[in-house]
Amino acid sequence: MIDLILELLIALLIVIGAVFTVLGSIGLVRLRDFYSRLHSPTKATTLGVGSLLIASSIYFSLKDDGLSLHEILVTVFLFITAPVGAHLMAKAALHLRLRGESGLPPRELLQGRALGEAAEPEPEPEPDRVGEH
Repeated sequence: MIDLILELLIALLIVIGAVFTVLGSIGLVRLRDFYSRLHSPTKATTLGVGSLLIASSIYFSLKDDGLSLHEILVTVFLFITAPVGAHLMAKAALHLRLRGESGLPPRELLQGRALGEAAEPEPEPEPDRVGEH
């Protein structure tokens, strides 16, 4: 009875992993701009691959006598590196002022500027006054 429950759990994790991986891949292909595409592989695909690795760990722990730690270590590594990589890509895109689907950089959208409004020029920094007391 316990073997049946564990096999059903493994099958459920494999199906969940496959569904999330396919949704993440479709999102990567179908979404329009970089910022939207960034969420798809980092969220859905990470969950999909993570559940596939957990299913693999359970299966090989049952098949062999010991605990299978390889898949658990890969899962932990995946859950740590995927968000960090996505964050670095987003920061690089913001630094390069990569425009989103609306044609505006995200910073201008966050400041509440509408699409038709003219952007106010950024104030110029004051020159450094070296040597003045």
